[in-house]
Amino acid sequence: MRTMTVVKRSTQFIILIIILIGCKNKADRNSTASKYSDYPIKPIDIRNVKLTDSFWLPIIKDVQEKTIEYALQKCKEEGRFDNFLIAGKKMKGEVRGLMPFDDTDVYKTIEGASNSLISSPNEKLDALLDSLIAIIKIGQEADGYLTTWRTINPAKPPAKWVKVTEGKRWDHMEMSHEDYNAGHLYEAAVTHYLATGKRNFLDIAIKNADMMVKTFGKGKLERVPGHQIIETGLIKLYRVTNNEEYLKLAKYFLDTRGDYSSGRIQFGSYAQDHLPVTKQDEVVGHAVRAVYMYAGMTDIAAIYKDTAYRKAVDKLWDNMVTKKMYITGGIGARHDGESFGNNYELPNLTAYNETCASIGNVYWNHRLFQLTGNVKYYDVIERTLYNGLISGLSLDGQKFFYPNALEADGIYKFNIGACTRQSWFDCSCCPTNIIRFLPAVPGLIYANNGDTLYVNLYASNEATASINGKPISVKQETNYPWDGKVKLTVKTDSPLKFSLKLRVPGWSRGEVLPGDLYKYININSNSPGPTILLNNEKPDSKIVDRYFVVNKEWKNTETIELDFPMETKEVIAKQEVIEDRNKVSLEYGPIVYAFEQIDNKELDKIKITGKETFSITKNPDLLEGVNVLSFRNQTSTFIGVPYYSWSNRGIGKMRVWLPLTE
Repeated sequence: MRTMTVVKRSTQFIILIIILIGCKNKADRNSTASKYSDYPIKPIDIRNVKLTDSFWLPIIKDVQEKTIEYALQKCKEEGRFDNFLIAGKKMKGEVRGLMPFDDTDVYKTIEGASNSLISSPNEKLDALLDSLIAIIKIGQEADGYLTTWRTINPAKPPAKWVKVTEGKRWDHMEMSHEDYNAGHLYEAAVTHYLATGKRNFLDIAIKNADMMVKTFGKGKLERVPGHQIIETGLIKLYRVTNNEEYLKLAKYFLDTRGDYSSGRIQFGSYAQDHLPVTKQDEVVGHAVRAVYMYAGMTDIAAIYKDTAYRKAVDKLWDNMVTKKMYITGGIGARHDGESFGNNYELPNLTAYNETCASIGNVYWNHRLFQLTGNVKYYDVIERTLYNGLISGLSLDGQKFFYPNALEADGIYKFNIGACTRQSWFDCSCCPTNIIRFLPAVPGLIYANNGDTLYVNLYASNEATASINGKPISVKQETNYPWDGKVKLTVKTDSPLKFSLKLRVPGWSRGEVLPGDLYKYININSNSPGPTILLNNEKPDSKIVDRYFVVNKEWKNTETIELDFPMETKEVIAKQEVIEDRNKVSLEYGPIVYAFEQIDNKELDKIKITGKETFSITKNPDLLEGVNVLSFRNQTSTFIGVPYYSWSNRGIGKMRVWLPLTE
């Protein structure tokens, strides 16, 4: 794999790698059963899902073959690796980089590469990760502490907004990101362990987590994390080690949020510290912090069967989806604080919609599905995946959006870019989070619970699963999202009775998103609805809870054919969304469309009358092959491209919401 070229560019770097390469001992991943519960619905592991898809496979391959290498080179150039060596006194120098969480760029890249190893084994990449892990180990202090900037020079944070008084650990936790660094360390280490069976990274994480357990808690240091993610990281560590102290600390951090009885510093609504988490009912503050916390709350609701946590996450989700979510699935309206706005505050030109927030939102919704089996969470996941998440990565895999605006004037440019993707950022959390996330997408396609197999996303693949201990295989063939035809082939070794639940996408049911924030207009009442065939015949199957449910004894090889007919649909927002009044957005299947100046010289003249005839044409030569949406209005023809693909052809104006005439 070309990723190895990154380390070959520095002789000193190679010598350190050879000397410090981590141990390769295998670990026993079987642990004693916990007394606690967990999610009843389990995703099918990505090692059992082989993508053959013409949409997702090229994106993931780009990450594996281009973006990981690119990120590692950027980490080297900007001193991410040097910081571990300086902290461990193997190199002299001051802190490199400008952010207190720069360590996590290394962790997240390793996590994404580890996910790649699960689905696509690669000995060279495996060895490279060992070398990087050995460098990380050098930066860890004797008691397990690991945040390189504070180890190097505790009196001089890399960012001015990290306040220092005495330079001690945990000083100014609201912004120091010591806990955030640990959370990403745990998440990456667990993924690497599950991918390889090696303990080298896991042991670093465990040593750090043990230090955290000794440091924080009732009667110890009574504080909460400034930037949430350590909670989900601790819970993942608990799952692979069965050490309940990690689970208890995660719950302590959540239970203590919004509780100031210990006299601790208050972080306020920016960090979701304004109320106890079980009393919060509106999504507020920094959007990434928020969804990471909500994911942790959902973990606690599942593991402890905690009804108070469950009620809280339900209320928070409802508020977000019905009042604060963009048509692309993006969240976080304001640049100020990278935060949610007020209810229905959804500006387009200045929309923030951080890529990391979209990723965190998918993580949260996936957990909610695993807890409930409710299809509505996958309606959010699908809309986010195909629109407001992959828009964060350019088609060449080497440029990135941090915010994802829904309008561009060709001029407006925040400090991290809004009109065009950037090659990198001083704050590079989004590029490495994309690397962390995308290789794991195959794990979102299927799930099972006892004698039920869920098919939640449609993409060509070959998968294996187990139903009550008996193996089955499923093959999907589809051109989704460009058309809605899906063929599934189900094979069993012997007759096996189980339920197959096939998700009927929200857009094909006439629902933009759960709730009433958006709705379709000018719906053709004669349009065909979703259909299903079993072995070329119409089965005795109904849509139940928004799934086609086929409950039968499966024998040998059987086929299912689904058809979710697609047509261009017009969307309007609720009147309370002031920015979108008298405007319409256009969709085809799960894809939201954007209109760019490069295709529409008279972009400012576009108006939708409600009388347009829309056309969809596949253009294999445009933007790596997309469905192009076009329509005529008076004397002009206007062209739309998938939102995720905009800004791959230079800077210019863009609109998602188009003026709607009377």
